[in-house]
Amino acid sequence: MTKRYKYLEPGEGTNYQWASDHTFVKISAEDTDGKYTLMEDNLKEDFALGLHKHVHHAETFYVLEGSVDFYIEGDWITAKPGACIHVPANVEHACTLSNGFTTSKMLMIFQPSGFDKYLAEIAEFSDEDFADETLMQKTFEKHDLIQLGPLPPRP
Repeated sequence: MTKRYKYLEPGEGTNYQWASDHTFVKISAEDTDGKYTLMEDNLKEDFALGLHKHVHHAETFYVLEGSVDFYIEGDWITAKPGACIHVPANVEHACTLSNGFTTSKMLMIFQPSGFDKYLAEIAEFSDEDFADETLMQKTFEKHDLIQLGPLPPRP
């Protein structure tokens, strides 16, 4: 009999190892019929995500370890363990590790799902693909990632 639930041990799930973070997809689009994706993101020392928004999906972040600075609609917020931030669709945001932290860990929920498919696609990219601005722009648009600029300066 096929089980209707999913159980993952720590460190399990489709994982993507990047220079500045290590992401585990815990619950994928296929698991939820596209309703949401749940990921564990392990941020590394040089992590910084520039200003962007998503037209069609919302993001929820729950900080597990460390400290993460979020820029949301002009406000800087320092999120420590236990903090939860929900960013609705069409809200500009960015994030980076808080000063003095070299790592952090957070859960991320994307609703509806889709970000897991973006990660799977760019995991196949070569250095030349990442350098191809036209390809990157098409990939961003395909996956509802609207780039608005670099990480805004912190006060």
